[in-house]
Amino acid sequence: MVTVEDTYCEAFEGLVVQLQVTAQDREFLNRAANAFTALPFTVFGDAEGGIVRWFTKKETIDGRLGAIVQLWVTGTGQKSQAKFYDQLGRRIRQGILVVPTTTVFDYFPNEVDTKFNMMNNVGHCGDGYEWIVEKNNRKLIDVPIMMGYDFLIEEELSYAKGVMGGNLWLFCHSVDSSIKVGREAVKIIAEIDDVCTTFDVCSAGSKPETNFPKIGPSTNHPYCPTLKKKLPSVEFKVPEGVKSIPEIVFNALDINTLKETMLKVIEGIIDMEGLIKISAGNYGGKLGKFKIHLRELGLKNNYFS
Repeated sequence: MVTVEDTYCEAFEGLVVQLQVTAQDREFLNRAANAFTALPFTVFGDAEGGIVRWFTKKETIDGRLGAIVQLWVTGTGQKSQAKFYDQLGRRIRQGILVVPTTTVFDYFPNEVDTKFNMMNNVGHCGDGYEWIVEKNNRKLIDVPIMMGYDFLIEEELSYAKGVMGGNLWLFCHSVDSSIKVGREAVKIIAEIDDVCTTFDVCSAGSKPETNFPKIGPSTNHPYCPTLKKKLPSVEFKVPEGVKSIPEIVFNALDINTLKETMLKVIEGIIDMEGLIKISAGNYGGKLGKFKIHLRELGLKNNYFS
C-alpha cells in the first residue's frame, strides 16, 4: 500500500498575472503559450510561468482557440513589482507578439485594484503608431505589425499576490513508473482552474543550500537514488526499493486552490502501480510563510506512515 508521509509542503508568496491568449489556429497558439511560459530565465527568483488550461473556441473571449497562462515572480514589494512589469513585457513582446494572429486578454477571476498599464512595455512596439480600440467590451492596444493582422493586448492587466512553490514528491520503484505517475499528476492539475505547474514532471528537486551559489539551487543530493553508494548511510534518505523521485511543483492564485490541488493529485494517483510513497518538499520553514500539512488536506488517516 502507498503511504503518505506526515510532513508539510512549504510555499511562499509571489505576484501573478493570469491571461487568456488566443490565436487563429492550434499551431500558433501552442507556440505563443509555450514561449510565454518558458522556464525561469536564469535561476530561482526570476519570472516563471505555466499553462493553466486550453480553451475551445466556445470558451474564449473572442471565439478563437485559447490558452490560460500565468506568469509569476517571487516577492511582493516594489522591487518585485518593477521586475515583474519588465519580465511580463519581455515575455509578451518576444513570446506572443511575434506569433501571428495572437491576442492577449486579462483573465484574472476576480476584480483587483492592482493593474499594469501595458502601453510602455508592449504597446509602444508600435513605435507611436499604436492606438486604443474597443472589442469584446474591453479596451485593447492595437499594435500594427507587418503580418497584416495586428497584435492586440488588453490595455490593463491585473496582478495580485498568489502562492508559489506548492509541491509533491513521488517516490517510485522505477524511472518508467515515475514518468507515468508524474504525468498523471500533471494531467490532474491541468483540469483545475487558477493553478499551473511550472516544471511539468520535474526531475531535479533542489535545496536552498549549495556549494556553488552562482549557479543557484542545486540538486537535493540526499534524495538522489544514484548516490546510494557515494553517500554515508546516515545522509542518504532514499527509502529501500525507490529508484526515482520526480517532483511536481505548482503555483495557485490562493492558498485554498493550492490545497485543493494537492488533495486531488494525491487522491488521483495513490493507487497507481509503481508508486511507493508520497511526500513533499520543505526546508525547515526557512523558505516560505505557508506550511501545508498533508495530514490536514482531508486524506484518509490510514494512508499516513
